[in-house]
Amino acid sequence: MDSLLVTLSLFIGALGAFYAFLIWNLGSWKKRGVPEAKSYPGIGTFPSLFTQKRNIVYDVDEVYRKYRSSNKYVGVYNGREPQLFVLDPELVHRILVNDFKHFHDNAIGDTFDEKSDAILANNPFILKGEEWKERRTEVVPGMSPNRIKNVYPVTVEICKRLTDFVRQQVEEYNKKGIGAYELFLRYTTEVVSACVLGIHIGTLNDKPSSFLDRIKNIFKLTPSQIAYQITVAFIPSLKKIIKTKFFTNANAQYFFNLMSDSIELRLKEGNTNRADFLNFILQLKEKKNYSNVILTGHAMTFLTDGFLTTSHSIAHCLLGLARNPKAQEKLREEILSNINEEGFVSFESLSEMTYLDACFNEAIRLFSPLSTNTKLCTEPYEFVNSDGSSFEMKKGEIVFLSYRSIHYDERYYQNPEEYIPERFLPENGGVKKFREEGKYLGFGDGPRICLGMRFGATQAKAAIVEIIRNFHVKVNAKARNDNLLDKREFLALLDGGIWLDFERIK
Repeated sequence: MDSLLVTLSLFIGALGAFYAFLIWNLGSWKKRGVPEAKSYPGIGTFPSLFTQKRNIVYDVDEVYRKYRSSNKYVGVYNGREPQLFVLDPELVHRILVNDFKHFHDNAIGDTFDEKSDAILANNPFILKGEEWKERRTEVVPGMSPNRIKNVYPVTVEICKRLTDFVRQQVEEYNKKGIGAYELFLRYTTEVVSACVLGIHIGTLNDKPSSFLDRIKNIFKLTPSQIAYQITVAFIPSLKKIIKTKFFTNANAQYFFNLMSDSIELRLKEGNTNRADFLNFILQLKEKKNYSNVILTGHAMTFLTDGFLTTSHSIAHCLLGLARNPKAQEKLREEILSNINEEGFVSFESLSEMTYLDACFNEAIRLFSPLSTNTKLCTEPYEFVNSDGSSFEMKKGEIVFLSYRSIHYDERYYQNPEEYIPERFLPENGGVKKFREEGKYLGFGDGPRICLGMRFGATQAKAAIVEIIRNFHVKVNAKARNDNLLDKREFLALLDGGIWLDFERIK
């Protein structure tokens, strides 16, 4: 009997200690004078991270809408990790731009290192401290307008192959609809590989492609990645000890080999004066004596910015245009008025087409490639709330930003669920006005704004131009009519996919 009581006491004591561990951090924001959102022991403010019942952005949006009117920020918990959820666009802009030196690192950088993921660890988005600045400074010239212009003829040629492939698909599948995510991933895989690595992949057909399969798998969360996210949310201190990987060993080796083969082929050709991205990488190799690991990291910065995010932006833009036929016709008129004597839209004209730019930016607003972001406080910073109360954030603490919540805020965008390109026309201030107000964050902002923004936008716009000039695009019956996001994806993808019909313009 005594032993049973002892065992029971130990068990109850262990349960009590575990519960105390779960709730240890809860209330820490209130003690510092910061309003605190409702949170659950061990799970935190956003339960969908654990339950996987819906996309986590909907948990985030509920908190945002509850506190946005009366507060500039609110304390939340990612699992057991305290984070400051910034709600005010002006304050978001200051964090990303004006007061950047206080928040110059992305918190995700804590979860990777060269041992766990050599490719991603060399990506400027992940790097921290002075290292990110050095690597970004190296990579930026590779994305210059002149270099993008030099590879534009390659893009135009692949756009023609895209049109031929769509015509073939229409003839074969007729009313079944075409999956836009798959279609435009084939396009971006082809165009980015040609522009960055100078190789022909040949994905604009129905044939299986190991390269395409690799690209699809890169952004699929594996069970181990999900388990890692949940574990470090539950025990945040583990991030300092245990790191994760984004590229699996098989995928990493595939791209290391691809990079080596591309370099070897270019050197064998002897054509090292081409003004493309591969030659830029070769110049870096010669200048800095970099290993293939670092060079592959640089190449994958170009590639990952161009594959999925660009293909998704094309698909989302065409979905918006299919839902808004008047906008589609208006864009078609702008395109036709800019076709040159050679039968295509020049690089200069593509950059100056204001309605095309508005259509593209509206698609990015609705389906931002990066829905949320977390920034590390790198220097102490004083936050002042709407009621005048303030507190000082300490170095190493985390700021949480929800770009999507701002994009869907009806106070800034009338009928935010609808695709309305006119919001971003020059006469309405253009995208620049919204970005400067912290209300447009499709590519982030400030010194760490998306590196591949110009390159990706050029590839996307060129494809949109080619499709709209050749086809009437309509929504297939299989596609949903709202913007519900897939709960299984961390990128902003429409649940059930995007299914479109393409009617050839004769």
